[in-house]
Amino acid sequence: MTKKERARMAVDLLKEAYPDGICSLEYEKDYELLFAVRLSAQCTDARVNLVTPALFARFPTLESLAQAQVEEVADYIHSTGFFRAKARDIVLAAQMLLQDYGGKVPATMEDLLRLPGVGRKTANLILGDVHHMPGVVIADTHCIRISGRLGLTDGTKDPGKVETQLRKVLPPEESNDFCHRLVLHGRAVCTARKADCPNCTLKICCKTGKL
Repeated sequence: MTKKERARMAVDLLKEAYPDGICSLEYEKDYELLFAVRLSAQCTDARVNLVTPALFARFPTLESLAQAQVEEVADYIHSTGFFRAKARDIVLAAQMLLQDYGGKVPATMEDLLRLPGVGRKTANLILGDVHHMPGVVIADTHCIRISGRLGLTDGTKDPGKVETQLRKVLPPEESNDFCHRLVLHGRAVCTARKADCPNCTLKICCKTGKL
């Protein structure tokens, strides 16, 4: 079985197991997803989803966030960890979105990476979920771990290399949802601590799984 064949099988099996291949973060506006992803660094999506409703109720527009005091934003996001740096990035990014991008979330990797606190993982998620760009790969910890176990990558832990290797084997129109489904699978079955191979839907196409 080639890597592309294994990838296609994994895509189909995950689609069957997790029909809703969507991001776990809850949001209503495009920029809210951008900031929610920033908050998710070193924090669970579940915790972020508990924090953002109050944050966005207090600052209901991009303009209000751009004018916010960093200390007040930090108070709302304290439980997500690294709250001072995250609050600073959110306020500065809100200002940059208004000043440089007309209040819109940019649609290119280059522009997204200019925003404070935005790396390739965040940028790819925005390109896929907000702008529906094909071929994006969100190389988070679940994606890196499981794609390596499946044999879709060479086992590297480097996010950039994982992104490059997965782009070569995944169908472009499926790659974004595939990464979201890997997150769900990584939480439920193929965890970092122990892979539950007997109950894994991917065991028939996994290089390291035990049948």
